Amino acid sequence: MSVTSGMTGPSLTQEILGHLGLANKTAAWGTLGTLRTFLSFSVDKDVQRLLRAIAGQGVDQTTIVEVLTNRSREQRQLISRAFQERTQQDLLKTLQAALSGNLERVVVALMQPAARLDAQELRAALKGSSSPEDVAVEILATRAPPRLRECLAVYKHDFQVEAEEDMKSETSGILDLLLALAKGDRDSYSGVIDYNLEEQDVQALRQAEEPGTEGAWVLILTQRNPEHLVRVFGRYQRCTGQQLEEAVQNRFHGDAQVALLSLASVIRNTPLYFAAKLHQALQETEPNDQVLTRILISRSETDLLSIRAEFKKKFGKSLYSSVQDGVKGDCRSALLALCRAEDI
Repeated sequence: MSVTSGMTGPSLTQEILGHLGLANKTAAWGTLGTLRTFLSFSVDKDVQRLLRAIAGQGVDQTTIVEVLTNRSREQRQLISRAFQERTQQDLLKTLQAALSGNLERVVVALMQPAARLDAQELRAALKGSSSPEDVAVEILATRAPPRLRECLAVYKHDFQVEAEEDMKSETSGILDLLLALAKGDRDSYSGVIDYNLEEQDVQALRQAEEPGTEGAWVLILTQRNPEHLVRVFGRYQRCTGQQLEEAVQNRFHGDAQVALLSLASVIRNTPLYFAAKLHQALQETEPNDQVLTRILISRSETDLLSIRAEFKKKFGKSLYSSVQDGVKGDCRSALLALCRAEDI
């Protein structure tokens, strides 16, 4: 389904109902992503369409966007390999030569393997951002352990340095937190509630109020599974009369405070965390296309439907309409296609 900047997509309800007939096909259903495996996929037909779009008189941006935003990342990689075999040319470089500006950046991100895109975004943040901690926490705290390990391996391969080394040189107040997240050692949820550990963690956090006790916060917030931590947050509030985020604001300052608040937001409600980041990116004088692109692409096959729902609930306006109204230029159609539909 293609979506253009001048069209209003179907409602979220209509979209879900439209997929109910595919519910027994795990290739098409099973996530809360907006982008799923295209069931009528033909790699040869897609290569032909892209060739015509690129080589014709004038680049057909609409076709390029329609193809790439309606195929899963795995299918896009298959298209890339088939394009190389047929033309002896690299599809990514060919697209870069044919496109420009923000649309080029979106298409390049679409064509990257997930781990490589994460590695590139992390490197760009650590080396060229005034607030590298923000992107670092986003990537390190929200990626599943296998994907995080692959991201860090790609980082080392592509940039000839461990990501941890760049973190040490480019971040200050939250180094321990970032390094702990990068280990990817968070417990997995066993389905069994450990009330004793819950109480121990609450008491450890309450006692860690003096300088030099930050390690307890880092250990608990980066090692425990989210289901356990949500219960810890609730018990902490019942015991102290304040939310854990209030304690963070009182206990920490600067980058450490911002990073821990972000991590707490991820733990409480990951879709809401991303919805808030998208809203902030859209509220800037010039919408932050890099943030919009990174989040919409990275979450398009996992939980973007949930993010859309949280966005509408929190801000009273759909993500689709917000992108449509806020983003200008040729990349808007691609971002809307990833967003997929209006939420009424």
